[in-house]
Amino acid sequence: MLEADFKYIIDTFFALFSMVLIIFMVPGFAMLEAGLVRTKNVTSVLTINVMIYAVASMAFLLIGYDLAFGSWENDSMSKWAAFLFQMAFVGKTINIMSGGVSERVRIIPLSIFAIVMGGIIYPTVVNVSWGADMLAGTILDINMYDLAGSTVIHSTGGWALLAAIIIMGSRKGRYVNGKIRVIPASNIPLVVLGAFLLWIGWFGFNGGSVGSISSVENADAVAKTIMNTNTAGLAGALIAGVLMYVRYKLFDITMILNGALGGLVAVTAGPDLYDVYTPILIGVIGGALVVFAVPMFDKLKLDDPVGALSVHLVNGIWGTLAVGIFAPSVSFMDQLKGVAVVAVFAFSVSFVILFIINKISTFRAEDDAQVEGMDVNECGVEAYPEFKRAI
Repeated sequence: MLEADFKYIIDTFFALFSMVLIIFMVPGFAMLEAGLVRTKNVTSVLTINVMIYAVASMAFLLIGYDLAFGSWENDSMSKWAAFLFQMAFVGKTINIMSGGVSERVRIIPLSIFAIVMGGIIYPTVVNVSWGADMLAGTILDINMYDLAGSTVIHSTGGWALLAAIIIMGSRKGRYVNGKIRVIPASNIPLVVLGAFLLWIGWFGFNGGSVGSISSVENADAVAKTIMNTNTAGLAGALIAGVLMYVRYKLFDITMILNGALGGLVAVTAGPDLYDVYTPILIGVIGGALVVFAVPMFDKLKLDDPVGALSVHLVNGIWGTLAVGIFAPSVSFMDQLKGVAVVAVFAFSVSFVILFIINKISTFRAEDDAQVEGMDVNECGVEAYPEFKRAI
């Protein structure tokens, strides 16, 4: 067998294996969200996650991939494997959004937005960062380094979520007489399962983004990337646990897990560029940002049941800027420009599209439907029919 053929085969297998790990994040998001919402909304959350994967992936197949990359041709691996790897990413931008609008979002308008996100918004962001680069040579051309999408995926989804929350408003009863009403998670074991499925999926997310494993140098790069990814997650979990104990004398497992996810988001932009110690600092800052951002968004009455704004938007920005701070080969101003360009595009376009869809088919369920539960009103199947529904 020729060496070139061997590398082609190995890298094709690597892309497919990484794609499978990333798809594990679909049940990861589903379980995390199902555990954090009330029992009367679990089936709706699960249905939305399944629909997002199907709808966004199909939109990317039919429209988005060509827009993002301009061509299916690939010399280093099977073009089908290259597509599947990229397709695995697309639904995550909507998954980030879906958790933050859960317990009051209707399935049909969100699915319509998933088509636009998977077919146009996300592929356009990919085009100007990883892909065909239609802004090359213009004043808006960005040279941002973002290995696996701290900005391209996580911040894009976070900006769309912020637009959606502004348009939809909060859940019924979340803010009463100027006070925040605590709505506890319904199933902590599901939250833990979901978070660790996401954590495992991140190894394909970041490791697979190196692009090749068929040489000694690339194999080392993949291993280092996965190690640094894991390290940032560990650091994020630890600092979140410490801060919660110092502040409340309690260990909040949901905040510890979100701290881990914050660290993972933050390191996603450049895990291949760091030494073995830098991800500790990046993860510590990422986990701390989650702890402080969650109550900040609540004070602003931006109702986010799963903390997605804090985990994905805030840490997507931090992680991208961190590359410019800690990687000598990367310009901080290039990173800042990339964050700004994507922010303006993703938020403004998402807001306009969401606003238009909302006029046609309202995103937010009626108050009575929220009280009864989205499972009954949107799906007709309750996840826990023997349980008494919570108000």
